[in-house]
Amino acid sequence: MSHQHTHDSSHPHKNGAMGNIAVAFLLNLFFVFVELAGGIITNSMAILSDALHDFGDCLSLAMAWAFQKKSTKKRDRKYSYGYKRFSLLGSVFLSGVLFISSLFVLTEAFKRVFAPEQVNARGMLWIALFGIVINGLAALRMKKGTTPNERAVFLHIMEDVLGWIAVLFAGAVMMFIQLPILDPLLSIAVSIWVLYNVYGNLRNTFAIMLQATPENVDVNNLEERIKALDGVISIHDLHLWTLDGESHIMTLHVVTDKTDSETLKHQIIKTATPFHINHVTIEIENPGIECFHTCD
Repeated sequence: MSHQHTHDSSHPHKNGAMGNIAVAFLLNLFFVFVELAGGIITNSMAILSDALHDFGDCLSLAMAWAFQKKSTKKRDRKYSYGYKRFSLLGSVFLSGVLFISSLFVLTEAFKRVFAPEQVNARGMLWIALFGIVINGLAALRMKKGTTPNERAVFLHIMEDVLGWIAVLFAGAVMMFIQLPILDPLLSIAVSIWVLYNVYGNLRNTFAIMLQATPENVDVNNLEERIKALDGVISIHDLHLWTLDGESHIMTLHVVTDKTDSETLKHQIIKTATPFHINHVTIEIENPGIECFHTCD
């Protein structure tokens, strides 16, 4: 005997979340063009590399909005678990874009390390100040968000703010000291940081696709809580995976001698809810009955 339990995957504030992402996207897109023009005028590889990085951010925000909308679709016969995993497609695509652009920037930056070119330090200062303002406005908008996606975007934009503070510092230094090598070195640092985050994003995304146990779930603690419920003799064949990193799924077999299995099922579901598990399938078994459905 099995029981399936699902929660509505939509959120009443999803339109607000998409609105916040849309505003952040427009601000970043506007600033990309400012960076491209400013990077060419100032001859700064650091600014040009950040322009490519911000362009990747724009793609990320645009696709985050599109896949956020797609992922809210209800389940159907084609996708019985719903469309939540569509958000993972954007992560793979954008990681590829950022990887290629970062390699290009690294190649150009290394050339300038061995053959530094003069940059317009004053222009770098003004663009950096503008970058802090624009990214700061986007960060303030995203700070109001409450969804995990909005929080992730907020942290990412805040890292951009910190990056522009570094550019501001480099520009200020070169106002007084002729140190053109500082610009490509800063560009290399930004690119390495981007590649590091690309690796982390891909690692997490592929772990989800391969149905790894969610990192934010303490499986041992969850098992102990279920075993402590009145009527539970033992549990086995417990499987736990996640659709998109936020919505988790669990299946398990429970051995019990209680006749009121429905009450026990609801207790197990209630126990799993704090672990962000919103779809549970439970199979009830009587003591001494051999289970033929275990999975190696």
